[in-house]
Amino acid sequence: QLQLVESGGDLVQPGGSLKLSCKVSGSTLTHYTFAWFRQAPGKEREGIACNTAVGDSAHYVDAVKGRFTISRDNTKNTVDLQMTSLKAEDTAVYYCAAVISLSGQPLLESHWYDYWGQGTQVTVSS
Repeated sequence: QLQLVESGGDLVQPGGSLKLSCKVSGSTLTHYTFAWFRQAPGKEREGIACNTAVGDSAHYVDAVKGRFTISRDNTKNTVDLQMTSLKAEDTAVYYCAAVISLSGQPLLESHWYDYWGQGTQVTVSS
């Protein structure tokens, strides 16, 4: 059974940077597509970045493209989200998710994912 535990959430000023980490246990990262989702108060959960099982390619929604970077570290068994140039609208609970995949298709809809972490709070405020 795959388990995901997020960490790194914090209060940060606008324009600042933050790195979230998703520690994966129960399996290696191979054959899993991973994604980061976020949910702001009163809004639906949205997928913002994914890293595909095949090809190790990254995909982003427009709102975070050029500011966020998703990456996997096979030696540490983690999937990280480096966030820069943070804005107030990035404030949300951030979730890591995983699904077994044999393709390089990017998946940014929550219904595709079978495994979820508990979330970590990111607040961007001065």
